[in-house]
Amino acid sequence: MSDYLQYGLLVGLAIALVTAAITDLKARRIDNWLTGAVALGAPLFWWASGLSLWPGVALQFSVALAAFAVLAVLFAFRAMGGGDVKLLTALALWIEPLQFGQLIVMMALLGGVLTLVFGAWHIMRRRKDRLAIPYGVAISAAGLWVLSAYYFPAAGNAIGLYA
Repeated sequence: MSDYLQYGLLVGLAIALVTAAITDLKARRIDNWLTGAVALGAPLFWWASGLSLWPGVALQFSVALAAFAVLAVLFAFRAMGGGDVKLLTALALWIEPLQFGQLIVMMALLGGVLTLVFGAWHIMRRRKDRLAIPYGVAISAAGLWVLSAYYFPAAGNAIGLYA
């Protein structure tokens, strides 16, 4: 039963990431209720995954705290939006540390491409206002990549989807 719960929670996280990308693209905003739901779903995922309190949960909290500390500095320098900081911190509660590092690298690469595309679009439209990049799109895409590469195959094996 916990395998089904684990898979269901991962699907819920994927839906939340798609929602975050869409709302950030449309309104340049990631709502608190969404990042709160992602963060509050993590303990259920830990339980369904059989994650131990020590060192498992403690490590997840440590990675999330370290991510928040670094991202808060970027927010203070206006290099990152508050919703982006909260979404990445909430994701750190779900993703194993090694995969979270890979998520950060993929997010940076996708964010660079996103910046180039939006910058070119901004120039082509001869806009003079400040360029706003919906970085939640890069965060969500990187999160979905990590989920598909590391979490969904394992969940599929657990419930017999892959032979």
